[in-house]
Amino acid sequence: MTKKLRIAQIAPLIERVPPKKYGGTERVVYYLTEGLVEQGHQVTLFASGDSLTTARLVAPVRESLRLGRKAHSPFMMTMMMLSQVYEKMVSEFDIIHSHLEYMTLPFAYKSSVPTVLTMHGRLDISDHCKMLRCYSDIPYVSISDAQREPVQDINWIKTVYHGYPASCFEYNDQPGDYFLFLGRFSEEKKPDEAIRLAKACHVPLKIAAKIDPADKAFFENKIKPLLDHPLIDYVGEVDDRQKVELLKNAKALLNTIDWPEPFGLVMIEALACGTPVIVRKCGSAPEIITDGKTGFVCENKLDFIKAIRGIDRISRKTCREEFERRFLSEGMVKSYESLYYDILAGRPVNGARYNGNGKALKEIAVSDSRQ
Repeated sequence: MTKKLRIAQIAPLIERVPPKKYGGTERVVYYLTEGLVEQGHQVTLFASGDSLTTARLVAPVRESLRLGRKAHSPFMMTMMMLSQVYEKMVSEFDIIHSHLEYMTLPFAYKSSVPTVLTMHGRLDISDHCKMLRCYSDIPYVSISDAQREPVQDINWIKTVYHGYPASCFEYNDQPGDYFLFLGRFSEEKKPDEAIRLAKACHVPLKIAAKIDPADKAFFENKIKPLLDHPLIDYVGEVDDRQKVELLKNAKALLNTIDWPEPFGLVMIEALACGTPVIVRKCGSAPEIITDGKTGFVCENKLDFIKAIRGIDRISRKTCREEFERRFLSEGMVKSYESLYYDILAGRPVNGARYNGNGKALKEIAVSDSRQ
């Protein structure tokens, strides 16, 4: 019988696990944590106190930082949480899985317990790449192959796609006549382009998006003037129930991003409802969406217009089947579980063997030779 593991899952504190409204990483952590508990592992979740979980919950703050009633420093609270994991409770775990990215690195590097570090954000920033290379032998997990491109020379051990339980989203083969923009208002998401495309093609567009404080000026100056139009329906930030209703009844998700999206949960949420995705060819999009099969991957404005007008060629049944084949949470949980066992057993992962604390032996040998 395979030994069950003592696993620490470290989540961001910005949103609860799972999020009440907008939130990606915390949603992934939720389904991973619950899946590991179902497999019989002893899981401790480090997250905000309003989180919902069947694991043991250790909470450095009572409420998530974005929607909580008391103001906290995200940096300070996160550092306190990492200190608690690695300095006070580390002996309680066989393996630590952090979703906090860069702040984890100095703690993980010194730890006697191995850390798996899933990178959830963009990596095409010079300082980020420099930081990762300083700790190149930590076991890194990417959420798409495209995410690795800016910094390929670190210890990437696996790509694990995000996943949801099949029951989270309702399949609908009789959608309404509107297109949907779902996410947040930011320049890199290009909501203004989605609005202009809807107007150019004379199709209704519903917009469900949150406004971060950093994006308020962009919303006021660039988006708000475009909303007063009969084809545009701005519904605000939505919760899970509202999101499912919007997605399953949409003719397509109009995903006009213009940045190296590491994954894009909204795309698989759409597929789970049978809703095709129209997306720009950047980041993970060509890995997640199969052009002409589960949506359209576009390079320019003309491509987007053709996609909007030709969306009825996409089978909604095929979209749902693709979700079930590639993006179920069961597969995500099994991928991480096998990775934990391989690292703890010292088995080769992606060409590297690991010592007792999870660092790549071949990388350590290089580092030692330079001293």
